[in-house]
Amino acid sequence: MSDIKNIENIDFDHLSFSTLMKRLSNWVLNDGIDMGVKLIIGILVIIIGFKLINNISKKFLKFAELKAIDVTIVKFLKSFINISLKCILILIIVGGYWDVKLSGFAAILASAGVAIGLALQGSLSNFAGGFIILFLRPFKVGDYIQAAGFEGTVEQIGVFYTNLATIDNKVVMIPNGTLSNGSLINYSAKETRRVDLVFSVAYDSELLKVRRVLKEIVDAHKLVLDKPEPFIGLIQHNASSLDFAVRVWVKNSDYWTVYFDLLESVKTRFDEEGIDIPYPQMDLHLKNEQ
Repeated sequence: MSDIKNIENIDFDHLSFSTLMKRLSNWVLNDGIDMGVKLIIGILVIIIGFKLINNISKKFLKFAELKAIDVTIVKFLKSFINISLKCILILIIVGGYWDVKLSGFAAILASAGVAIGLALQGSLSNFAGGFIILFLRPFKVGDYIQAAGFEGTVEQIGVFYTNLATIDNKVVMIPNGTLSNGSLINYSAKETRRVDLVFSVAYDSELLKVRRVLKEIVDAHKLVLDKPEPFIGLIQHNASSLDFAVRVWVKNSDYWTVYFDLLESVKTRFDEEGIDIPYPQMDLHLKNEQ
């Protein structure tokens, strides 16, 4: 680097062309080659270092799993450690091995602080949001949540983004700032959930019979919990139907199984018992004018 400064101090106005070319060729053959080698070595060290850091992060994750540490904290720390070590490695190579003066770079950053702050405002918000999620724990890895117009199972809470796996196996990345500052629904926060269904029957149906059939279907399902007790009752008189509500409590993992089973069982039993399920229809009365 000192030779580069010497070149900058050369008085090019008082040098002949041959002398100038000689000095430049000497610099290229000596210091230029040395700089090129250091550049290549530094890049290789960064590439190899990134691979080692990735392996360290994976081993840290496996070690934490063996120690039964909370997977939410582990995955967040894995992401944080990975990014931090890579930044440190780059600073060591650039400032230490390549001897780039970071003080000048810092002065440039300071002078452009406002612009950089505005540009990184979203990232800093996401970074802070990650720590808020980690410590307040509105959800954890494995929970099924709904937020920011998406819903799915939380796969990872990263430094800047949280990954959701949707029911059709898509991965959605939601900024942590949005999750920490917005409303969300955590369907896995409680051990049990309530399945709410509404079944419509015709007005000429026997109410006691309908209630009895629905109760038999609910009582026969092994996944429906006894406590709290299921609720079955007439809740609304519609224009062309009577609506019965069926509300049963189940374990979180059994929610969709019970939901679809009840829908199918009710339709099958209603057909067997001769209970009509009304559908939209219109009666037309034609007036005969002579």
